[in-house]
Amino acid sequence: MSDRHFDELAARFAEKIYGGAKGAIRLAVLQADLAETLPQRPLRVLDIGAGLGHMALWLAQQGHQVTLAEPAEPMLAGARERFAQAGQPGTFIQAAWQDLDARVEGRFDLIVCHAVLEWLAEPQAILPVLHRLVAADGWLSLAFYNRDALIYRNLLKGHFKKLRTQSFAGERQSLTPQRPLDPRELAAQLAPDWRVESCSGVRVFHDYMPADFQARTEPADLIEMELAYRRHPAFAGLGRYLHWLCRPN
Repeated sequence: MSDRHFDELAARFAEKIYGGAKGAIRLAVLQADLAETLPQRPLRVLDIGAGLGHMALWLAQQGHQVTLAEPAEPMLAGARERFAQAGQPGTFIQAAWQDLDARVEGRFDLIVCHAVLEWLAEPQAILPVLHRLVAADGWLSLAFYNRDALIYRNLLKGHFKKLRTQSFAGERQSLTPQRPLDPRELAAQLAPDWRVESCSGVRVFHDYMPADFQARTEPADLIEMELAYRRHPAFAGLGRYLHWLCRPN
């Protein structure tokens, strides 16, 4: 297994992830968490696996100095266009995470690493790089595809064969990640170098709703309820993604 990049799937990614309620909820939760947590001053930000630049642009609009690192040129081109249309400055680097030590200078107040780990052949290998690149008093915004939510979804659908064989990886053209992450394993891997200061679920109920209920529910209502229950002790762990805000030890 090798790291998965999105050179050939940029358009599909844009449509499937950010073309509807799923992407709107994801952005709303991530932005709410960051708005509540980050200090009120301009920060030096590195967005690793920046994709089409949705989160990076929002951070730039908050007055932060943003560097976008993305290995897939079609995705990075989309991010450049997004920034240009918004009239926002940014630094764009076409690079995989393995190359970042040599491609960026200094440390960053905030490192954004959203929906990256689950596409890596060895997700734990990126963690020391994140630690080297973050400032001593900085933050790591880590969002990852939640294996627990995928298991629960398969239970609800009666896909017991997948559960028996632990076959959770998506097909080559699928946007289901190749390595969904067990939150307990990731927490143990983070523990020596990071402390997790807040945890939110992203789409804690939306993806479990019947399709007809999803279709007739106002997007604003979905976002309101997802924000309200993103940290609920019983529901947060069901989020399709989990968002952890971490500080270096």
